[in-house]
Amino acid sequence: MTAVDTPEKALFVSTTQSFLQKEAPLSRVRELHAAGVSFDPAWWRRAAELGWTGLLVPEELGGGSVSESGVADLASVAELLGKTVAPGPLYPVSVVLTALAESADAQSHAAVIEELISGETVASWAVSEPGRGWRPLDPSVTATQADAGYRRYRLDGTKDRVEAGAQSGLLLVVARCGDEVRQFLVPTDAPGVRVEPQQSVDLVKQYARVHFDGVVVDSSAAIGSAAESAALIDRQSQIAVVLQCAEVVGIVQTVFDFTVQWALDRHTFGRPLASYQALKHGFADMKLWLEACRATTAAAVADVADRAPDAGLSASVAKSYVSEMAGRIVQGCVQMHGGIGVTWEHDLHLYLRRVTLYRAMFGTPEEHNLRVYDSEKAGRTAK
Repeated sequence: MTAVDTPEKALFVSTTQSFLQKEAPLSRVRELHAAGVSFDPAWWRRAAELGWTGLLVPEELGGGSVSESGVADLASVAELLGKTVAPGPLYPVSVVLTALAESADAQSHAAVIEELISGETVASWAVSEPGRGWRPLDPSVTATQADAGYRRYRLDGTKDRVEAGAQSGLLLVVARCGDEVRQFLVPTDAPGVRVEPQQSVDLVKQYARVHFDGVVVDSSAAIGSAAESAALIDRQSQIAVVLQCAEVVGIVQTVFDFTVQWALDRHTFGRPLASYQALKHGFADMKLWLEACRATTAAAVADVADRAPDAGLSASVAKSYVSEMAGRIVQGCVQMHGGIGVTWEHDLHLYLRRVTLYRAMFGTPEEHNLRVYDSEKAGRTAK
């Protein structure tokens, strides 16, 4: 998602690619699934040493980007993750670090930031809720006054689809606090927190439903002020969406490439499959959709990185288009492979599972379509 135009960028990308090929190939994904494991904590610490976790954190807090854009650098990592549908809590940790590092009280969370950057601690964003669509600014989980002066808060309610919830030491919980929306950093071992694993269609991405039953936290657990919470949550949403889209682009490119090679290598009636006109047209359509996915994602990454006024709109455009078309492309590639494409032994289903999962995470295409429509409608009304 970013141009490799400097020696530093080239080294970072090549090192990340080599690490993933060696430490997280598809065979490793299958091994983790067989063992019922989401990711290896030691592997995640080695990944953190490569600088993945610090890309969205300023240097004064222990982070730093490779280029001038940490968002673009992280999108490049996400795209490479897609090539092997690699495990790991890159997105939840990145989103939590975004909130901590960009809040007005970032310095007070320096110790937590350091633990997350080192990979010693894993944190996740508890934002989605059961039976509700993508409504990050309208939570049903409540944060009420636990004593006079709001020195402590009591959290009640349930979150679900919390990535790596059972593997996390901390959760960043979005909650309704009176007429305001706030975020609280809650240890998963705090009294009243109950983590319930949820089944996922993906082989290694694990999620959890988390229940908060009278969980009491100090006021220091609140991230940012009430006035900045909405903007922070919106920023976190944008980061989550563009990283997900970048990974899906990496998935689709990989699947498309090996499907084209399959059609060139496979012969029937003395001719390569790729020589048949019907398949040529199918590949042409998929290539068009793939490049459109890449273009919309690149535009969204650039806008989010630059904090453009329409960054949220760009992210919704990318999420809507990529989530809708990625499944169509991968399903088309399954059909191109014929019977072998629907077997457990073939790797196609690993990619299909990931894009199917991501279609529903951080908002469905339909929900983001409505956001784009509402934005355009508001723009026309303003004129």
